[in-house]
Amino acid sequence: MKTVGVVGLGDMGSGLALNLIKNGFDVVGIDLKPERMAAFADMGGRAGTLSEIGRASAAVFVMVMKGDDAKDVIFDPDGLMANMAEGSAVILSATVKPSEARAIGAAMEGSGVHLIDTPVSGGFPGAQAGTLTMMAAASGDVLDAFAPVMEAVSANIHRVGDKPGDGQTVKACLQSLIGAQFSATFEAAALAAKAGVSGQVLLDVFSTSSAGCGVVNNALEKIIDRQFEGTGSHINTMHKDLTISMGLGEELGVPLHTAGSAMQIFHAGRTKYPNGDNWVCTRVIEEIVGAELHRDPNV
Repeated sequence: MKTVGVVGLGDMGSGLALNLIKNGFDVVGIDLKPERMAAFADMGGRAGTLSEIGRASAAVFVMVMKGDDAKDVIFDPDGLMANMAEGSAVILSATVKPSEARAIGAAMEGSGVHLIDTPVSGGFPGAQAGTLTMMAAASGDVLDAFAPVMEAVSANIHRVGDKPGDGQTVKACLQSLIGAQFSATFEAAALAAKAGVSGQVLLDVFSTSSAGCGVVNNALEKIIDRQFEGTGSHINTMHKDLTISMGLGEELGVPLHTAGSAMQIFHAGRTKYPNGDNWVCTRVIEEIVGAELHRDPNV
């Protein structure tokens, strides 16, 4: 049985681990939170230090929050690079700045350890179901070699480039769009609430219209059911992703008017409700207009 490591066992990393185990891999992992480690053990994973994970694993998913976190776990003196064997791979599934992925790739050159730059999309539901979309960048032979590991956690693997940073660049473009879809949904929900429209009516119409999609439908479901925490989509993550998108736009001189507006909506939501999920931004707008959107209009 091939051993695969997972560094970071939160909403996304726990899904990676779960589906790797379901697909017959021996999974060794680590997280800073004891409750996550306990849940990991319950699903059949085994705990290990970074050095133990590096020595044992043919591939290691790095699913942490920020680029600096990724650099720490990869390049710490007792971290992955100091312990991984030649021919193994670091699978950078976290969303970081393209420049950070390029820096990690440059520092790994000549080590014999491959870097697959492959951020993911699909959120908590996709991670838990093993249906994530991966934006994978590495040479074709490396992607071929590690395809079984990636297929265990993903329904769609797009080969978007052959060098570090290519995957993160595509993800930054995607998040600029998703952020705009979210923010437009939040505003439409508040507009409907103020006008006295039923949340169920709005969902029925949106979900069967040309505007309906997974992003919009899921967000509206959460809003009308008033599920603003604990849904696996913490606002910090999207806020961070939009920051990356805006930074890439600035770097390349590309105006991102709509993503910029979304950034401000998420900034407001994160400031007012720091423990909330993405949809909590709607509450900020609702509080301005003095109306809430519920599934049942009689609530």
